[in-house]
Amino acid sequence: METVNSIDFVKSKIRDIIDFPVKGIVFKDITTVLRDKEGFKAIIDFMVDKFADRDIDYIAGIESRGFIFGAALAYELKAGFVPLRKPGKLPGETLSESYKLEYGTDTLQIHKDAIEAGKKVLVIDDLLATGGTACAACNLVKQTGAKVIAAAFIIELKDLEGRKKIPADIETVSMVVY
Repeated sequence: METVNSIDFVKSKIRDIIDFPVKGIVFKDITTVLRDKEGFKAIIDFMVDKFADRDIDYIAGIESRGFIFGAALAYELKAGFVPLRKPGKLPGETLSESYKLEYGTDTLQIHKDAIEAGKKVLVIDDLLATGGTACAACNLVKQTGAKVIAAAFIIELKDLEGRKKIPADIETVSMVVY
């Protein structure tokens, strides 16, 4: 499937859920893409094409939908997978980073020993909105001494300007932009 056609195809499979998780939010639901084998494949193939030549050591997936794409992408790129989780979900010693959302605040954690210093990491999530989660994820990975080389998203909500919060030295890739 050609890249432009795959982007249009994936976009056609994403549905809007009005007032979720709170009133005034238009939630971009990717479950409709995930259940479509060609849609899911198009997403992973797009990301593999973008990062195959980057010699990435780890994919850091943001809870929870970043796990779905991150694990599949790690497999394809022959990289390790590291989950970035909500508080209280990791059993070992952790590092934490708090951030603001469109509709509140939250915190991400990583195991202190999850990534070795100097390793190259790709951070991935399903959505780039205000950039708070993505920025926190990048900061969290940097606390391990690793280098975040890119942040990747399936969907970007351009009007919320989340891309501006991601440090300029980190490449930002989004498949579908609204």
